[in-house]
Amino acid sequence: MNRPLLFLDVDGPLNPYAAKPERRPEGYTTLRVPRNDVPQEDRGFSPRRPLRVWLNPEHGPILLQLDFELCWATTWMDDANRWIAPVLGLPKLPFVDFGDLLLQERPDGVHWKTGPLVDYAGGRPFAWVDDEQSELDQAYVTAHHQGAGLLHHVNPRIGLRENDFHTLADFALSLGASRPTS
Repeated sequence: MNRPLLFLDVDGPLNPYAAKPERRPEGYTTLRVPRNDVPQEDRGFSPRRPLRVWLNPEHGPILLQLDFELCWATTWMDDANRWIAPVLGLPKLPFVDFGDLLLQERPDGVHWKTGPLVDYAGGRPFAWVDDEQSELDQAYVTAHHQGAGLLHHVNPRIGLRENDFHTLADFALSLGASRPTS
């Protein structure tokens, strides 16, 4: 059996962008990304200053220990491999190319990422960590995805924490995957 997919959003789960701006969270490092390399959704904040991204290098090894196939599910798309992966110690990962659907609001209130993620998974079990899913997204996944799907909300003020990793490991374990050693 293929390992389940783990769709990773950057801003919110990995980069707690909503944390107090004057106080970098403990264990995080600061990355400055030039504006011309910033995902489209983040370009409006300041045309002059680079985007500040906080990343915790300890997250990469933990993610790699989970029994998932990692995949970027972010507006950063392949740029996450250039900017985010090296700081976290992750290899180059596949990414969901949102194409013309990038940031396109849906009239039914389902998040614009949800349909493309279900399509990308193609029936494979998946977990999706993000700070923007809702009950509408869970209902969409339940109705349109044949495999198991965990939509795991992460607070963008604190990012991924130990309990989030336990939730992901437990989900993989429930699918018959092995528990990581830590």
